[in-house]
Amino acid sequence: MTRGTLGVMTDIARYAAFTLDPAGGNPAGVVLDAAGLDDPAMQAIAADVGYSETAFVTSRDGGRFRVRYFSPQLEIPFCGHATVATAVALGPGEHLFVTNAGDVPVLVDESGTATLTSVDPHVADLPGDALTALLAALRWSAADLDPELPPRVAFGGAYHPVIAVTSRERLAGLDYDVPALRSLMTERDWTTVQLVFRAGPDTFDVRNPFPVGGVYEDPATGAAAAALGGYLRELELVPADAVLTLRQGDDMGRPSRITVRLDPAVSGVRVSGPAVPIG
Repeated sequence: MTRGTLGVMTDIARYAAFTLDPAGGNPAGVVLDAAGLDDPAMQAIAADVGYSETAFVTSRDGGRFRVRYFSPQLEIPFCGHATVATAVALGPGEHLFVTNAGDVPVLVDESGTATLTSVDPHVADLPGDALTALLAALRWSAADLDPELPPRVAFGGAYHPVIAVTSRERLAGLDYDVPALRSLMTERDWTTVQLVFRAGPDTFDVRNPFPVGGVYEDPATGAAAAALGGYLRELELVPADAVLTLRQGDDMGRPSRITVRLDPAVSGVRVSGPAVPIG
């Protein structure tokens, strides 16, 4: 419990999302009653919690919840792992999260697994100068790129460049230029960078630098998972009804498993995973 700038005592729950192990997945702060908090208070709480995101439920009307997401350094429009954590904290049932990116339905089953349906995804070209600057910041080269998965910028509630490599070792050896990448991402309004290695037809290893939020890397990124699902569907790189597994966090010692489902009848991308309380 902490006190915000308005003098309001605030209960902060802590959950690990996309895992059944509190020591795995991506930790998220969850404030289920943030009605008395102003923006500086929410930002201060997120910085104090120190996780990549903390979710704040600022109002509720039945099963409809206004939710905002703050990283340690700034507010972001949508966060998938904090959505999963918050929905599991609310309990089983159907919830509708009203986010800065749009409405996000979330279904929580009795086992504690949450499935969100993203806002409509879209994909745009990644300009050559931006790709050059991005590769330089990552300390990668064009020779590392997988020609079967071309660089793009994908959106599933936030913007993420999708950069795929041919080598799992290249992904494991991530060592990027933090100031350079932060500057480029701020300039381009990118939330994280979705770095991808295709391990099989429906399995991907991913990593997500997040320097703009004050975090070196996310162990699990639901918003980027939704963006990747939209990217793969739009470029017809997977079947229209694919069920995909994203493996993330292994290189950080916080293994996470994200399930992405594509449905030809649904415009959004479904992202699923469990969440468990931390300590």
